[in-house]
Amino acid sequence: MEEHTQERTNLTAFSEKITTLRQQISNIVVGQQEAIDLILTAILADGHVLIEGVPGVAKTLLARLVSKLIDTRFSRIQFTPDLMPSDVLGTSVFNMQNSKFEFHEGPIFSELVLVDEINRAPAKTQAALFEVMEERQVSIDGTTHKMGDLYTILATQNPVEQEGTYRLPEAQLDRFIFKITMSYPTLEEEVEVLKRHNTTGRHLVKLDEVRPVLNIAELLEMRKMLGKVFIEDSLIAYIANIVQQSRISKAVYLGASPRASVAILNASKAYALLNGRDFVAPDDIKFVAPYVLQHRLMLTAEAEMEGYTAMKVAQRLIEKVEVPK
Repeated sequence: MEEHTQERTNLTAFSEKITTLRQQISNIVVGQQEAIDLILTAILADGHVLIEGVPGVAKTLLARLVSKLIDTRFSRIQFTPDLMPSDVLGTSVFNMQNSKFEFHEGPIFSELVLVDEINRAPAKTQAALFEVMEERQVSIDGTTHKMGDLYTILATQNPVEQEGTYRLPEAQLDRFIFKITMSYPTLEEEVEVLKRHNTTGRHLVKLDEVRPVLNIAELLEMRKMLGKVFIEDSLIAYIANIVQQSRISKAVYLGASPRASVAILNASKAYALLNGRDFVAPDDIKFVAPYVLQHRLMLTAEAEMEGYTAMKVAQRLIEKVEVPK
């Protein structure tokens, strides 16, 4: 009984931290509450995030702000067409003094890494992220370099520009737990943005003044609690049925893999935790599942011609599956 009380106390403390985190973000970023919750959920679920949106909707700002609120090492990599894998991973340099090669870490060696415009770099540079995203390690010149326990990549991409961009392969997309689409603000939100600009002037966002709310130890402790979040067998079957639907749907050419099932399970537990609960509800699964599925589904040509998007198809697949009572 004492242990259960301790867990509840931990949950209350973490809920307060998460509430503060959300408030701090909303003080700077107007709207985008869904995207904020999904990024925090992904970090808790030990997953990487792909953020897509047109220029100017605060993709990079949101990623940088999250990194400021978590007391950890952060690095930003701007992907460009001339970027080489060694620019990302690092390189071995010959030291004349001791006649040995020394490895100089690249910007990928951090706890939180922002990869800006990930689809601007060619395939070989994108491929440099394959191992580090899946196994949290990098192998260079026969030596394996381990990443930290928190290691998370937040990547952004612009969906409208085609010139100078390289489409991410399915295998790479599958390594992101979520693909989040950041949309334009509503009229009311845009008015609020303008009001803030009007009162604060050009320097609307002063990230240097942002103070951390969570540290690595607290986040890792919260991740450990995921294993204690209860989920009924009927809800596990519900997740499996949703993923199965993606494989039999006539609108889908290539369905989701078992990695997607595990991602929905972990993300729904993390989202429950984010909302101060130690059990998963059907609504947690309904909330996270479309974002887990949308970048993993390859639609048929007919579905695309009819104007369906992967997000719309994912939502329809979820609606088809009966929610457990």
